[in-house]
Amino acid sequence: MSHGTVGGGGGRLLRGPGDLTKPRIRHMGRRIWALLRPYRRQLAGTVVLVVLGAGLSVAVPLLTQQAFDSALFPPGGGVNLPRLGVLVALMVAITILTSGLNVWRTYVTTTVGNHVMADLRGQLFAHLQRMELAFFTRTKTGVIQSRLANDVGGVAGVLTNTVPSILANTVTVASALTAMLVLSWQLTIVALVLLPLLVFLQVRIGRVRQDIARRTQESLSDMTAITQEALSVSGIVLSKVFNQQDAEVDRYRQENRRQLDLQIRQQMTGQWFFGAVGIVMNVTPAVVYLCAGWLLTQSWPITAGTLVAFTTLQARISMPILSLMRVSLDVQTSQALFARIFEYLDLQPAIVDRPGARRLDRSTVAGAVSLEAVSFSYAAGTAPGTTPGTTPGTASGTAPGTTSGPEVARRQGWALRDISLDIPAGSFVALVGPSGSGKTTLSYLLPRLYEATAGVIRIDGQNIQDLSTSSLHDSIGMVTQETYLFHSTIADNLRYARPDANDEELVAAAKVANIHDRILSFEDGYQTVVGERGYRLSGGEKQRLAIARVVLKNPPILILDEATSALDTSSERLVQTALEAVMAHRTTIAIAHRLSTVLSADRIFVLDGGRLVEQGTHAALLAAGGLYAELNRQQQLRPAASRPATDFPRAESPGAVPSAAMNLHDASS
Repeated sequence: MSHGTVGGGGGRLLRGPGDLTKPRIRHMGRRIWALLRPYRRQLAGTVVLVVLGAGLSVAVPLLTQQAFDSALFPPGGGVNLPRLGVLVALMVAITILTSGLNVWRTYVTTTVGNHVMADLRGQLFAHLQRMELAFFTRTKTGVIQSRLANDVGGVAGVLTNTVPSILANTVTVASALTAMLVLSWQLTIVALVLLPLLVFLQVRIGRVRQDIARRTQESLSDMTAITQEALSVSGIVLSKVFNQQDAEVDRYRQENRRQLDLQIRQQMTGQWFFGAVGIVMNVTPAVVYLCAGWLLTQSWPITAGTLVAFTTLQARISMPILSLMRVSLDVQTSQALFARIFEYLDLQPAIVDRPGARRLDRSTVAGAVSLEAVSFSYAAGTAPGTTPGTTPGTASGTAPGTTSGPEVARRQGWALRDISLDIPAGSFVALVGPSGSGKTTLSYLLPRLYEATAGVIRIDGQNIQDLSTSSLHDSIGMVTQETYLFHSTIADNLRYARPDANDEELVAAAKVANIHDRILSFEDGYQTVVGERGYRLSGGEKQRLAIARVVLKNPPILILDEATSALDTSSERLVQTALEAVMAHRTTIAIAHRLSTVLSADRIFVLDGGRLVEQGTHAALLAAGGLYAELNRQQQLRPAASRPATDFPRAESPGAVPSAAMNLHDASS
């Protein structure tokens, strides 16, 4: 798997997190039409409404011509009131009908446009859900939120107003020009002589506005990212304890000032052009009158009704032409936004199911796990089986299978290198080692949150790459050091594991996790809102809720990633008691710095620098005198006040605590 890029066909991460180059999206128009295609029937109806409205709008000036030439000033003299009454009645009826058609058209286009926007937001959100974990570790959450909110919202007007406006104004201008040519082709040339120059200027201005629009959205992304980081609970706590509130305000103020400047430039770019267009449109009728007067001196036959009808039509197309020019600029501006949206949609998930991937039936999973020569690198451009800058099967020239040492592995960019181990079904194993040794990375490879760069991982003898990722995730549960809870009720957070769980099942899971009584002590019980990221709860309460959530899921394989390392002794004892019940009858992989929590493990795997350097039971590893023994020695040197009271008791002897646990302390990080 290549971690340097996160997509193809126009989308890849480049300079930094969320920092995307100017997009080059092919077939832009075709892709926008693809968004509209499901609503082509409604769009066809809109076209009919637009054509009818445009045709009727041209009819009024032509009726005006008839009113002048055959009713007000007929050739025989006198006023023909009956005919005038009929013509006026038709004008009024057509005006009312045109207004009704416009309202109907607006309803249809607004409905279609908003449906398309909802589809686009849903499509983008669903696509982002399929992206691999590496994408989110490199991209700011605020930038992603900006794509979903600001960019998608920025093109809303194009689909709800701009496209219908282009269609309506185009038909109006075409029909009016046709009528003008019929009335007088000479005056039509006079009326449109400057139009090509205006179109040329409009295209040039549109390119400038498109670039400004792209930079404006990038600035909005940065502002959203700052807001998300600084105004989250964690961000607020950090800024207060380090007294950086003023610095955060300055950081936001600077980006806000940049956004203000870009917004003003975007709004003002081309305003002089529209002013010039307005002057041309308003002066042209006077020029037409002048030309008509000169033509009359040359014995050119023209009636007053014809001249009035012509100038009326000219006035009718002035606003549509001006609107088309404005809309054209808006379309060019919106292309930058569509490009940013399509760029994310073009990102290809690095971890996908293989064709014909089998579904892992969790009811039949025994839980045996094996790793065969597994390696993993975060380095950009690393092909499977290679170290950056080397050929497959080697490590910077080192022959395959040659041990190069933890420090060499780290320098070469490997997070894990040549890991082979077996975990029997239903056993309790532990991963220990210094910080950065690869413990968490290894645990992320099992549910394919990351993809192994080389080697094979098997569950019950099946290569996990041959299994569907959804069934793999369904069979593996994780309790991490940092518990994430949604800003919702306790019941909702528990049901995230199983939405169909009833109240009795929630209570049962909470009792197993030793948190039920604590929940009932809250005024609202299971309907208590936990706050942003669960900040209204203590660390131990959040961890026990996380355990209850995994109990509700009931996976055959459980991963505990330092689930108690951040807790005080009292909270740790409660959490460990809860974990003892959860670990029964399932394969458990525990990651720990605190060796006292894994003394009773069936097997302990010791990692260092991405290498598996030792494995065995606690007693055997102490006797070997290697890294594990050194970690144990360092823990014994820690002050007595920091000593934990318990370890993970075995399911077959609830509450049992090996005496050695009292002499072990935190490993050095």
